[in-house]
Amino acid sequence: MQAEAQSTGSTDLIAAAQQRFAALGSYRVTIRSTTGSNGALQVVRFYYRAPGLVRMEFVTPHAGAVLVYRPGTGKVRLWPFGLGNLPVLTLAPDNPLIRGAHEHRVDRSDAGALLANLLALADGGSIAVADDERIGRWKAKPLVVTGAPGRTVSGVHRYQVWLAEESLFPVKVASYDLRGNRLECVLMDDVVLGEPFPDEFFNP
Repeated sequence: MQAEAQSTGSTDLIAAAQQRFAALGSYRVTIRSTTGSNGALQVVRFYYRAPGLVRMEFVTPHAGAVLVYRPGTGKVRLWPFGLGNLPVLTLAPDNPLIRGAHEHRVDRSDAGALLANLLALADGGSIAVADDERIGRWKAKPLVVTGAPGRTVSGVHRYQVWLAEESLFPVKVASYDLRGNRLECVLMDDVVLGEPFPDEFFNP
């Protein structure tokens, strides 16, 4: 990878990705993430609609569970055994029951939150860029964003991220701690941008 110090061009690329995301309005994706040294796999069908509505359908683990977050209420509704089944739990986004690995929260789980973290980490840090790569069906621009010495954002000191060439949507991301240990690697499958969702989809 050809590294470069933080430059206006590289930060502008992330800022442009933020602008594309803000104009997007909605998306759906299948998230395949591995965490920790044992590479435990999580597969989630993820749906987003501005201004922050989220629906997550768990494939593995917790197969069948459905989680919905509506920012207007500030609450998360969780169906542990699938829609139409009891119990139905109403929780705060920071409830330990639904916080993911490394303290991930549903109200900060969309691609826009990731892009904001990248810019925050780049402030005072560095960005490295490389030639385009193929990530699945996507031609993507790889970036490595590293924080200043000793600095983390949401527990992450370094991100590797691949932005799809045309949409600048992140299609793969890996995160690392201060010691260089990989925290998580996330691959975005079945990405559909701008898909309309009816109101009831986020209020089942």
